[in-house]
This record gives sequence, C-alpha cells and structure tokens, in this order.
Amino acid sequence: MATVKIKQTRSEIGQSQRHRGTLRALGLGKIGRTAEHTESPQLAGMLRKVRHLVEVVED
Repeated sequence: MATVKIKQTRSEIGQSQRHRGTLRALGLGKIGRTAEHTESPQLAGMLRKVRHLVEVVED
C-alpha cells in the first residue's frame, strides 16, 4: 500500500477537542512535526476533519 506523509502546519490551540484528538491520533501535536501512515479510508476521513491544520507532503 502507498504511504502518506502528513505535516502539521497550524497550531491546535483554539481548535475543538475532536480536532485536537484527531491530530494526536495522527501522531502530530506540534507545528512542523511529520508523521507517515498507510493510505486508507479511515486516514482520508481524519485528514478531511483537520485539513485546515495539516498538509500532505509529497516525496
């Protein structure tokens, strides 16, 4: 399966508990931190939820 690299670009301060929890589940939490995950429908839903806080990094 393909892997996706995700980078946090904005702070979680001022966001809802659900958005902060989603960032934690993705392995993020600080600006500039990156995480790598395998592509799945669950991951796509999580990224859609916090799309204003993260960006997908191309290799």
